[in-house]
Amino acid sequence: MNKTLIPLILVSSTLLVACNQDKTTTSGGNSNPVVAAVSKEDAVAVVNGVYISKTALATLESEVAQRSRGQTFPKEQLIEELVQRELLVQDAIQKKLDQTAEYTERLETIKKSLLSQVAIQNHLKSNTITDAELEAEYNKNATEAGTEYKARHILVKTEEEAKQIIVELDKDGDFVELAKSKSTGPSGPQGGDLGWFTAAQMVAPFSEAAIALEDGKYTKAPVQTQFGWHIILKEGSRAQTPPPFESVKEQIRPALQRQKMQEFLDGLRKQAKVEVLLAKPAEQKKAVAPEVAPAEITKTNEEKPKQTVSAEDVKSEASETTKQVKEVVADETKKAVEKTADKVAEKAAETSDTTTKAVEALTK
Repeated sequence: MNKTLIPLILVSSTLLVACNQDKTTTSGGNSNPVVAAVSKEDAVAVVNGVYISKTALATLESEVAQRSRGQTFPKEQLIEELVQRELLVQDAIQKKLDQTAEYTERLETIKKSLLSQVAIQNHLKSNTITDAELEAEYNKNATEAGTEYKARHILVKTEEEAKQIIVELDKDGDFVELAKSKSTGPSGPQGGDLGWFTAAQMVAPFSEAAIALEDGKYTKAPVQTQFGWHIILKEGSRAQTPPPFESVKEQIRPALQRQKMQEFLDGLRKQAKVEVLLAKPAEQKKAVAPEVAPAEITKTNEEKPKQTVSAEDVKSEASETTKQVKEVVADETKKAVEKTADKVAEKAAETSDTTTKAVEALTK
């Protein structure tokens, strides 16, 4: 593997202790503890008399594995990277680069960043999330589980075609067979079966029409969406069953940790005296928007690009993240229900979870 790959990883990694420190006391009145000396028995290499510790190698291995998503590198290559780093450190010290203003400023920035992360870690360790707190949050959100519906539909291109199909249905036509022979969507071969879905998974005109129907009834007028004209048969509805607490509690934990951290930061801010010294830019005059007639607004909205959605399922793509506990529970509820429900033609895109980087790194 190319040796130039590893230094790129090292650029943003935590500073490693690679030098042999033979001091055991503080200097210059500095109360900061001095790193213990590295003995030859505890070293993996020596560079101009300076030992590189086994701990440094282990730390590097762990960091590289995390940053490369589990990929491993030969120990010899990692040791060579530590040797190259030590050579650079010694060269910088020889040239007194550690005494430059740029180095001092950057070191101070790194120290403040590290201290802020240590403060976060310390607060989280001192304020651990209990199972009781997790369960309370779960119960608060699980009670808001909604309703899901089961339906079939026949999708055609024109309103006239849809009206003609309704006439056939009124004459005791078979919905499933009509869907198989006339529906233009890929769900047609399955008799127009859309499986179980929530209102949010469907485009608004479709979901509103489906919800308004009685079980076993079909729409007496065609329903128009951006996909075409629909005749909808509602087959049933049921309440969503929340997933077991144990299956989602670890997904709830990061949300509560963020909440505790925000409360901690808010408390620090209230106790502190903060003055922002950056001059405010001159207020710009707000541009007065021209009045637009309702007809023009409607036209403008109609001309906007249509949202890309699976036509056969009439399901709109999910766009919200799972940062809040409610979304975690809802997402897991959907998964749990799908395991027992009839197979749907297509599933809505699942949303993903993002966490504040500092908290995420320290709470894994």
